[in-house]
Amino acid sequence: MAVMPVLYNEFSLYLKRYFPYKVQKISLNAGFTCPNRDGSKGYGGCTYCNNQTFNPDYCRTEKPIARQLEEGKLFFAHKYPEMKYLAYFQAYTNTYDELGALRRKYEEALSVDGVVGLVIGTRPDCMPDDLLHYLEALHRHTFVLVEYGIESTDDCTLRRINRGHDFRVSADAVRRTAACGIPVGGHVILGLPGETHESIVEQAGILSGLPLTTLKLHQLQLIRGTRMASEYEQHPEDFHLFGIEEYMDLVIDYVEHLRPDIVLERFLSQSPKNLLIAPDWGVKNYEFNHRLQKRMKELGAYQGKKYEM
Repeated sequence: MAVMPVLYNEFSLYLKRYFPYKVQKISLNAGFTCPNRDGSKGYGGCTYCNNQTFNPDYCRTEKPIARQLEEGKLFFAHKYPEMKYLAYFQAYTNTYDELGALRRKYEEALSVDGVVGLVIGTRPDCMPDDLLHYLEALHRHTFVLVEYGIESTDDCTLRRINRGHDFRVSADAVRRTAACGIPVGGHVILGLPGETHESIVEQAGILSGLPLTTLKLHQLQLIRGTRMASEYEQHPEDFHLFGIEEYMDLVIDYVEHLRPDIVLERFLSQSPKNLLIAPDWGVKNYEFNHRLQKRMKELGAYQGKKYEM
């Protein structure tokens, strides 16, 4: 009897390779800005971006990093008292500073009891070699995952969303990071203006050619206070907002074309109700995952089924 391949590589199983106990990411706002906001690359940021969507209540820039982590631990500890934690530098560009300042922030996080590693979210155009070599040395004795906002592999899309770099920059950053032996993640948004089902699925093959360890997929969401929300109000015909079933079909097609060993961390983004314009599916991540797994089993779908070297 043939054995059915695993549906997809889950992030929780990936973490078990490193840790013999449960680990939970705690989001941090370490007071960074972005070169696409301060004039270094541009102003106003990416058209879809409102960083209020990232931060839980304990995550405030006026609080020191150690305090944010301690409050985050209290938030999770009631469920799993023996849990350990990854400090997740999430808001804005978390490598956008001088090396000395970055070291102090990362090492403050690692000094907190129960913190066993770092996840650093950043832009691919903000990873200088000196920082990469520091992270390479750090990763020899603690867990470090660098997560790049790739968003799209299409340069026309990247220009349209005011990203401030092209895909070549993303590919270079991923390769340089992986060459240092550091696990490297990517983040993409499915459904950006101008992209179709076919072009989005093609993206899976392009990303499969990079040495990515992990990947996050998110549906496009229109968020209040963003330039994209204004664009939608003026020209809704330029946007295709997926219904949940249509998006699920897209994700399955995407995952089938993806390299089999890439770890899939998530498929859905959940923005605060007070900020979300559309689409409002009213579904939590775990609910979507259960429905996705059920659909994949029904279809005989699995990660890499249609992947071509």
